[in-house]
Amino acid sequence: MFAVQQGVLQTLLRRGFSTSLSLQANRAVVYSERGPPSSVLQVVSYPDLPPTSPGSVSLRVLLSPVNPSDINVIEGVYPLKPNPVSLPSVTGAVYVGGNEGLAEVKEIGKGVEGLQVGDWVVPVKPQSGTWNSALHMQAHDVVKVPKCQGLSPTNAATLTVNPPTAYNMLKDYVDLQPGDWVVQNGANSAVGQAVIQIAANVYGARTINLVRNREDIEELKQELTNLGATHVLTYDDLLDKDTKNKVKKWTGSKDIRLGLNCVSGKPTTLMARLLGKDAHLVSYGAMSKQPLLLPTSLFIFKNLTCHGFWQSRWYSEHSREEREELMSKLVRLMTTGQVRCY
Repeated sequence: MFAVQQGVLQTLLRRGFSTSLSLQANRAVVYSERGPPSSVLQVVSYPDLPPTSPGSVSLRVLLSPVNPSDINVIEGVYPLKPNPVSLPSVTGAVYVGGNEGLAEVKEIGKGVEGLQVGDWVVPVKPQSGTWNSALHMQAHDVVKVPKCQGLSPTNAATLTVNPPTAYNMLKDYVDLQPGDWVVQNGANSAVGQAVIQIAANVYGARTINLVRNREDIEELKQELTNLGATHVLTYDDLLDKDTKNKVKKWTGSKDIRLGLNCVSGKPTTLMARLLGKDAHLVSYGAMSKQPLLLPTSLFIFKNLTCHGFWQSRWYSEHSREEREELMSKLVRLMTTGQVRCY
C-alpha cells in the first residue's frame, strides 16, 4: 500500500499543480474522467462546505491511505463506480478519490445520536471520497473508533477494510478451534497478513500461506513466519504433485475446512484441492483478473461450499452497535500487539 501511495503522491508533486491553496480552506484529489492516475488526477482547493444537514456529520479528514483498489477505481476497472460530487467553487462535477480514512467529527446535524464533536470515525460507505480534507456524510455511513493509547492515527486510518475483512472471514464461516488449519492465497497482502495474525493469536489456528514466487522469496517467507504463519508455499509449489502429500503430513491428515481466496485463476483451482470435506472457500478478490474455476468433483465428493465476501456488504447488514463492537475488538487486538497492520 505504501508503495502505491508514494507513487501517487510523487506523481502529483511532479505535475506541479498550482491552486490558491493558501486562500482556500479545503483541498481534494479529484478526477473528471477515468484513466491512468498520472494523467487524470488533479488537486483542487475550495472554501468551507455548507452547514451540516439533519442526520449528517461534518468531518475533518485526518489521514487517508492509498490502496490498490483506489487506483483500480480511477482507472475504471473496479466493479464499483463512484458517484460524481459538486464542490464549492470547483467547475463541474468531479470524482473524489479514496475509500478509507480517519476523520474527526467537527459538527453534528440535527437528529444524530451516538456521536460527539471530536470523535474519531471511519467511513463505511463504499467510495466515500476520502482524499479530501473535509466531508459531509450521513451518520449511518461512519463508525466511531475508540481513541485508545497505543492506537496511532495511521493504524486507525486503515481500519475500514483490511483488518475487518480478515477478522470476519475467519469468524463467519467455520467454527475455528485451536489446531485447525486455514489455507489462503495472497498471503502477503494486507488482509493476508492480518489473517495470519488473527488466526494464530485469536483462534490458535495454523495457516498454510501461498504467495507468488520472487527473487526475495526466502526473505518474504521469513517475514510471514515472524507474523505467525505456520507454512509458506509459492504458487509454483502447487504444481508439484508431492505438495499435497507434504500438506497432509503437516496437518496429520486433518481436513482443512477454510480456504481464503483473493487471487482466483489457476492458483485458486490448485489451492482448492488442498481443502478437506465440508470445507468453505471464501473469495474476497480476484487479483489475477481470471475467473474462479473449480472441479465439479470438489462439490460432489467433498461437499465444498463457496462464498463471496465484501466488507461493505457486512457493514450494510449490521447495526451501529455491531459495527462499533467490531471496531472495538480490532482496536483491542492492535493495541495489545496481537495484530500489526501494514
